[in-house]
Amino acid sequence: MRKSVLTVIICTFFILAGYGSDKPAYRIYTGKGKSSGYKNLVREATSANLVFFGELHDNSLCHWLELQLAKDLYAAKRSYFVMGAEMFETDNQLLLNEYVTRKLIRKKDFEAEAKLWPNYKTDYAPLVDFARDNNIKFVATNIPRRFAALVNLEGFDGLDSILANERGLMPSLPIPYDSSLNCYKNITQATQGMAHMGMNLAEAQAMKDATMAWFMLRNTQADSGLFLHFNGSYHSENYEGMVWMAKQYLKRGNFSPKILTIATVEQNDLDELEKINEGKADFIIVIPSDMTKTFRTDLPLMSVPGAASAEKQSQENKPKPKPKPKEEEDQVDDDDD
Repeated sequence: MRKSVLTVIICTFFILAGYGSDKPAYRIYTGKGKSSGYKNLVREATSANLVFFGELHDNSLCHWLELQLAKDLYAAKRSYFVMGAEMFETDNQLLLNEYVTRKLIRKKDFEAEAKLWPNYKTDYAPLVDFARDNNIKFVATNIPRRFAALVNLEGFDGLDSILANERGLMPSLPIPYDSSLNCYKNITQATQGMAHMGMNLAEAQAMKDATMAWFMLRNTQADSGLFLHFNGSYHSENYEGMVWMAKQYLKRGNFSPKILTIATVEQNDLDELEKINEGKADFIIVIPSDMTKTFRTDLPLMSVPGAASAEKQSQENKPKPKPKPKEEEDQVDDDDD
Protein backbone atom coordinates (compact mmCIF):
# COMPACT_ATOMS: atom_id res chain seq x y z
CA MET A 1 0.00 0.00 0.00
CA ARG A 2 2.80 2.36 0.95
CA LYS A 3 4.61 1.58 -2.30
CA SER A 4 1.58 2.51 -4.41
CA VAL A 5 1.09 5.74 -2.48
CA LEU A 6 4.75 6.63 -3.00
CA THR A 7 4.42 5.91 -6.73
CA VAL A 8 1.40 8.23 -6.96
CA ILE A 9 3.28 10.98 -5.14
CA ILE A 10 6.31 10.67 -7.42
CA CYS A 11 4.14 10.69 -10.57
CA THR A 12 2.21 13.70 -9.30
CA PHE A 13 5.46 15.52 -8.62
CA PHE A 14 6.75 14.98 -12.14
CA ILE A 15 3.41 16.01 -13.67
CA LEU A 16 3.32 19.22 -11.64
CA ALA A 17 6.99 19.88 -12.42
CA GLY A 18 6.19 19.53 -16.09
CA TYR A 19 3.34 22.02 -15.83
CA GLY A 20 5.54 24.46 -13.95
CA SER A 21 8.59 24.27 -16.21
CA ASP A 22 9.72 27.48 -17.84
CA LYS A 23 8.86 28.27 -21.45
CA PRO A 24 11.67 30.61 -22.44
CA ALA A 25 10.76 33.46 -24.76
CA TYR A 26 14.23 33.45 -26.30
CA ARG A 27 17.68 31.95 -26.08
CA ILE A 28 21.04 33.43 -27.03
CA TYR A 29 23.85 31.47 -28.64
CA THR A 30 27.29 32.29 -29.93
CA GLY A 31 27.94 31.92 -33.63
CA LYS A 32 29.42 28.50 -32.95
CA GLY A 33 26.21 27.32 -31.31
CA LYS A 34 27.38 27.56 -27.70
CA SER A 35 24.73 28.65 -25.22
CA SER A 36 25.29 32.20 -24.02
CA GLY A 37 23.23 34.81 -22.21
CA TYR A 38 22.07 38.40 -22.33
CA LYS A 39 24.69 39.63 -19.84
CA ASN A 40 27.46 38.19 -21.97
CA LEU A 41 26.00 39.86 -25.05
CA VAL A 42 25.92 43.23 -23.26
CA ARG A 43 29.48 42.82 -22.01
CA GLU A 44 30.81 42.07 -25.49
CA ALA A 45 28.74 44.80 -27.14
CA THR A 46 29.97 47.40 -24.64
CA SER A 47 33.54 46.87 -25.80
CA ALA A 48 32.62 47.17 -29.51
CA ASN A 49 32.48 50.26 -31.72
CA LEU A 50 29.95 49.08 -34.29
CA VAL A 51 27.08 46.84 -33.22
CA PHE A 52 24.77 45.52 -35.94
CA PHE A 53 21.49 44.31 -34.41
CA GLY A 54 19.84 42.17 -37.08
CA GLU A 55 16.13 42.06 -36.34
CA LEU A 56 13.01 40.35 -37.63
CA HIS A 57 10.85 43.32 -38.55
CA ASP A 58 7.55 41.93 -37.25
CA ASN A 59 8.81 40.19 -34.10
CA SER A 60 7.60 41.78 -30.87
CA LEU A 61 10.23 40.22 -28.62
CA CYS A 62 12.99 41.27 -30.97
CA HIS A 63 11.97 44.93 -30.65
CA TRP A 64 11.80 44.65 -26.87
CA LEU A 65 15.35 43.26 -26.77
CA GLU A 66 16.55 46.11 -28.97
CA LEU A 67 15.25 48.62 -26.45
CA GLN A 68 16.80 46.74 -23.51
CA LEU A 69 20.17 46.59 -25.24
CA ALA A 70 19.99 50.30 -26.09
CA LYS A 71 19.31 51.14 -22.43
CA ASP A 72 22.17 48.98 -21.16
CA LEU A 73 24.72 50.20 -23.69
CA TYR A 74 23.77 53.82 -23.05
CA ALA A 75 24.23 53.27 -19.32
CA ALA A 76 27.74 52.00 -20.04
CA LYS A 77 28.83 54.49 -22.72
CA ARG A 78 26.77 57.67 -22.15
CA SER A 79 28.07 60.52 -24.33
CA TYR A 80 29.94 58.12 -26.61
CA PHE A 81 26.77 56.28 -27.59
CA VAL A 82 24.94 56.74 -30.91
CA MET A 83 21.88 54.97 -32.31
CA GLY A 84 20.74 54.55 -35.90
CA ALA A 85 18.40 52.48 -38.02
CA GLU A 86 17.54 51.16 -41.45
CA MET A 87 13.97 52.31 -40.84
CA PHE A 88 14.90 55.97 -41.43
CA GLU A 89 16.12 57.35 -44.73
CA THR A 90 18.88 59.93 -44.91
CA ASP A 91 16.58 62.67 -46.20
CA ASN A 92 14.71 62.44 -42.89
CA GLN A 93 17.80 63.27 -40.79
CA LEU A 94 16.79 66.89 -40.32
CA LEU A 95 13.41 65.84 -38.92
CA LEU A 96 15.08 63.34 -36.60
CA ASN A 97 17.44 66.04 -35.34
CA GLU A 98 14.58 68.47 -34.76
CA TYR A 99 12.64 65.89 -32.78
CA VAL A 100 15.30 63.86 -30.97
CA THR A 101 18.19 66.17 -30.09
CA ARG A 102 17.07 69.75 -30.72
CA LYS A 103 13.49 69.15 -29.55
CA LEU A 104 12.08 71.78 -31.89
CA ILE A 105 9.00 69.84 -32.99
CA ARG A 106 6.32 67.86 -31.25
CA LYS A 107 5.94 64.11 -31.45
CA LYS A 108 2.77 64.31 -33.54
CA ASP A 109 4.38 66.71 -36.00
CA PHE A 110 7.43 64.47 -36.38
CA GLU A 111 5.25 61.43 -37.00
CA ALA A 112 3.11 63.33 -39.50
CA GLU A 113 6.06 64.55 -41.59
CA ALA A 114 8.59 61.71 -41.44
CA LYS A 115 8.49 58.68 -43.73
CA LEU A 116 7.67 56.05 -41.14
CA TRP A 117 7.20 52.31 -41.47
CA PRO A 118 3.66 50.99 -40.80
CA ASN A 119 4.80 49.40 -37.52
CA TYR A 120 6.65 52.50 -36.30
CA LYS A 121 4.43 53.32 -33.34
CA THR A 122 4.63 49.84 -31.81
CA ASP A 123 8.18 48.85 -32.75
CA TYR A 124 10.44 51.84 -33.40
CA ALA A 125 8.89 54.78 -31.55
CA PRO A 126 10.15 53.37 -28.21
CA LEU A 127 13.73 53.47 -29.56
CA VAL A 128 13.41 56.99 -30.95
CA ASP A 129 11.71 58.29 -27.81
CA PHE A 130 14.38 56.69 -25.62
CA ALA A 131 16.99 58.54 -27.66
CA ARG A 132 15.00 61.77 -27.29
CA ASP A 133 14.58 61.39 -23.54
CA ASN A 134 18.33 60.93 -23.12
CA ASN A 135 19.57 63.33 -25.82
CA ILE A 136 21.17 60.49 -27.80
CA LYS A 137 22.04 61.14 -31.42
CA PHE A 138 19.84 59.05 -33.72
CA VAL A 139 21.07 58.60 -37.30
CA ALA A 140 18.96 57.90 -40.36
CA THR A 141 21.17 55.55 -42.36
CA ASN A 142 19.10 54.13 -45.21
CA ILE A 143 19.18 55.44 -48.77
CA PRO A 144 16.05 57.36 -49.82
CA ARG A 145 13.72 54.87 -51.44
CA ARG A 146 13.50 56.87 -54.67
CA PHE A 147 17.24 56.35 -55.18
CA ALA A 148 17.00 52.64 -54.38
CA ALA A 149 14.11 52.37 -56.84
CA LEU A 150 16.25 54.09 -59.47
CA VAL A 151 19.05 51.56 -58.98
CA ASN A 152 16.52 48.73 -59.18
CA LEU A 153 15.29 50.02 -62.53
CA GLU A 154 18.55 51.18 -64.12
CA GLY A 155 21.40 49.70 -62.08
CA PHE A 156 24.16 51.79 -60.51
CA ASP A 157 24.38 53.87 -63.71
CA GLY A 158 20.97 55.32 -62.88
CA LEU A 159 22.55 57.32 -60.05
CA ASP A 160 24.45 59.44 -62.58
CA SER A 161 21.21 61.32 -63.18
CA ILE A 162 20.96 62.50 -59.56
CA LEU A 163 21.89 66.12 -58.97
CA ALA A 164 25.20 66.62 -57.23
CA ASN A 165 23.59 68.39 -54.28
CA GLU A 166 21.56 65.28 -53.50
CA ARG A 167 24.57 63.05 -53.18
CA GLY A 168 25.05 64.01 -49.57
CA LEU A 169 22.22 61.55 -48.95
CA MET A 170 24.25 58.53 -50.05
CA PRO A 171 27.87 57.32 -50.21
CA SER A 172 30.41 58.56 -52.67
CA LEU A 173 30.34 56.65 -55.94
CA PRO A 174 31.19 54.09 -57.09
CA ILE A 175 30.29 51.88 -54.13
CA PRO A 176 32.14 48.61 -53.47
CA TYR A 177 30.10 45.72 -54.87
CA ASP A 178 30.71 42.01 -55.22
CA SER A 179 27.91 40.15 -56.97
CA SER A 180 29.40 36.81 -55.87
CA LEU A 181 28.57 37.44 -52.21
CA ASN A 182 25.79 35.07 -51.18
CA CYS A 183 23.60 37.91 -49.90
CA TYR A 184 23.43 39.35 -53.42
CA LYS A 185 23.74 36.16 -55.41
CA ASN A 186 20.75 34.68 -53.58
CA ILE A 187 18.62 37.70 -54.48
CA THR A 188 19.60 37.48 -58.14
CA GLN A 189 18.77 33.78 -58.27
CA ALA A 190 15.49 34.22 -56.40
CA THR A 191 14.23 36.97 -58.72
CA GLN A 192 15.20 35.46 -62.07
CA GLY A 193 12.20 35.53 -64.38
CA MET A 194 10.31 37.92 -62.07
CA ALA A 195 10.32 41.09 -64.15
CA HIS A 196 8.00 42.92 -61.74
CA MET A 197 10.74 42.78 -59.09
CA GLY A 198 13.13 44.80 -61.24
CA MET A 199 16.24 43.73 -63.08
CA ASN A 200 18.78 45.01 -60.55
CA LEU A 201 17.34 44.14 -57.16
CA ALA A 202 20.68 42.83 -55.87
CA GLU A 203 22.35 46.13 -56.79
CA ALA A 204 19.59 48.06 -55.05
CA GLN A 205 20.15 45.91 -51.95
CA ALA A 206 23.86 46.63 -52.15
CA MET A 207 23.15 50.35 -52.40
CA LYS A 208 21.12 50.16 -49.19
CA ASP A 209 23.90 48.19 -47.46
CA ALA A 210 26.57 50.63 -48.60
CA THR A 211 24.57 53.67 -47.49
CA MET A 212 23.87 52.25 -44.04
CA ALA A 213 27.52 51.27 -43.54
CA TRP A 214 28.72 54.66 -44.80
CA PHE A 215 26.57 56.66 -42.38
CA MET A 216 27.43 54.39 -39.48
CA LEU A 217 31.12 55.06 -40.01
CA ARG A 218 30.58 58.80 -40.47
CA ASN A 219 28.86 58.97 -37.10
CA THR A 220 31.14 56.76 -35.01
CA GLN A 221 33.72 58.32 -32.73
CA ALA A 222 37.06 56.62 -33.18
CA ASP A 223 38.17 54.20 -30.46
CA SER A 224 35.77 55.21 -27.68
CA GLY A 225 32.49 55.52 -29.59
CA LEU A 226 29.75 52.91 -29.90
CA PHE A 227 27.15 52.94 -32.68
CA LEU A 228 24.18 50.61 -32.15
CA HIS A 229 22.41 50.01 -35.46
CA PHE A 230 19.06 48.33 -36.07
CA ASN A 231 18.53 46.61 -39.39
CA GLY A 232 16.85 43.63 -40.93
CA SER A 233 18.89 40.56 -40.07
CA TYR A 234 19.58 39.75 -43.73
CA HIS A 235 21.51 43.02 -44.12
CA SER A 236 24.24 41.87 -41.72
CA GLU A 237 24.00 38.06 -41.55
CA ASN A 238 27.09 35.99 -42.25
CA TYR A 239 29.18 39.19 -42.01
CA GLU A 240 28.05 40.13 -45.50
CA GLY A 241 25.83 43.00 -46.67
CA MET A 242 26.46 46.15 -44.69
CA VAL A 243 29.17 44.50 -42.53
CA TRP A 244 31.17 43.66 -45.66
CA MET A 245 30.57 47.18 -46.99
CA ALA A 246 31.82 48.74 -43.74
CA LYS A 247 35.02 46.70 -43.94
CA GLN A 248 35.61 47.86 -47.52
CA TYR A 249 35.27 51.50 -46.49
CA LEU A 250 37.53 50.95 -43.48
CA LYS A 251 40.35 49.85 -45.77
CA ARG A 252 40.57 53.47 -46.94
CA GLY A 253 41.40 54.89 -43.49
CA ASN A 254 43.25 54.25 -40.24
CA PHE A 255 40.22 53.46 -38.07
CA SER A 256 40.02 49.79 -37.05
CA PRO A 257 36.83 49.48 -35.00
CA LYS A 258 35.71 46.39 -33.18
CA ILE A 259 32.61 45.05 -34.89
CA LEU A 260 29.96 42.90 -33.22
CA THR A 261 27.00 41.38 -35.03
CA ILE A 262 23.69 40.04 -33.76
CA ALA A 263 21.30 37.94 -35.82
CA THR A 264 17.75 36.98 -34.94
CA VAL A 265 16.19 33.70 -36.05
CA GLU A 266 13.02 31.76 -35.31
CA GLN A 267 13.03 28.07 -34.42
CA ASN A 268 10.40 25.63 -33.20
CA ASP A 269 12.86 24.30 -30.61
CA LEU A 270 15.02 26.65 -28.56
CA ASP A 271 17.09 23.98 -26.82
CA GLU A 272 19.89 24.16 -29.37
CA LEU A 273 20.92 26.29 -32.32
CA GLU A 274 20.07 24.65 -35.61
CA LYS A 275 23.03 24.00 -37.91
CA ILE A 276 21.56 26.22 -40.61
CA ASN A 277 21.73 29.19 -38.22
CA GLU A 278 25.30 28.68 -37.02
CA GLY A 279 27.80 31.30 -38.07
CA LYS A 280 25.25 33.96 -38.95
CA ALA A 281 26.61 36.39 -36.36
CA ASP A 282 28.70 36.73 -33.20
CA PHE A 283 25.51 36.31 -31.18
CA ILE A 284 22.32 34.69 -32.40
CA ILE A 285 19.00 35.32 -30.68
CA VAL A 286 16.62 32.40 -31.12
CA ILE A 287 12.93 33.16 -30.72
CA PRO A 288 10.00 30.68 -30.88
CA SER A 289 8.45 30.46 -34.33
CA ASP A 290 5.00 31.13 -32.89
CA MET A 291 6.03 34.28 -31.03
CA THR A 292 3.40 37.03 -31.26
CA LYS A 293 3.95 39.27 -34.28
CA THR A 294 3.49 43.01 -34.34
CA PHE A 295 1.80 44.82 -37.22
CA ARG A 296 1.96 42.23 -39.97
CA THR A 297 3.02 43.43 -43.34
CA ASP A 298 5.01 41.69 -46.05
CA LEU A 299 6.90 44.97 -46.31
CA PRO A 300 6.51 45.34 -50.09
CA LEU A 301 6.91 49.11 -50.01
CA MET A 302 9.91 49.01 -47.72
CA SER A 303 12.05 46.01 -48.57
CA VAL A 304 11.68 45.89 -52.33
CA PRO A 305 13.08 49.00 -54.00
CA GLY A 306 10.82 50.11 -56.80
CA ALA A 307 7.83 48.20 -55.46
CA ALA A 308 6.19 51.43 -54.41
CA SER A 309 6.17 52.57 -58.03
CA ALA A 310 4.77 49.25 -59.13
CA GLU A 311 2.07 49.44 -56.46
CA LYS A 312 1.18 52.98 -57.51
CA GLN A 313 0.96 51.93 -61.15
CA SER A 314 -1.24 49.00 -60.17
CA GLN A 315 -3.59 51.31 -58.31
CA GLU A 316 -3.72 53.71 -61.26
CA ASN A 317 -4.70 50.87 -63.58
CA LYS A 318 -7.68 49.88 -61.48
CA PRO A 319 -11.07 51.02 -62.79
CA LYS A 320 -12.16 54.31 -61.26
CA PRO A 321 -15.38 54.19 -59.20
CA LYS A 322 -18.38 55.83 -60.81
CA PRO A 323 -19.28 59.25 -59.37
CA LYS A 324 -22.09 59.24 -56.86
CA PRO A 325 -25.42 60.88 -57.69
CA LYS A 326 -25.61 64.46 -56.47
CA GLU A 327 -28.31 63.69 -53.92
CA GLU A 328 -26.08 61.03 -52.40
CA GLU A 329 -23.14 63.45 -52.21
CA ASP A 330 -25.31 65.97 -50.39
CA GLN A 331 -26.29 63.35 -47.83
CA VAL A 332 -22.65 62.42 -47.20
CA ASP A 333 -21.65 66.06 -46.76
CA ASP A 334 -24.20 66.60 -44.00
CA ASP A 335 -21.72 65.35 -41.37
CA ASP A 336 -18.93 67.76 -42.29
CA ASP A 337 -20.26 70.52 -40.05
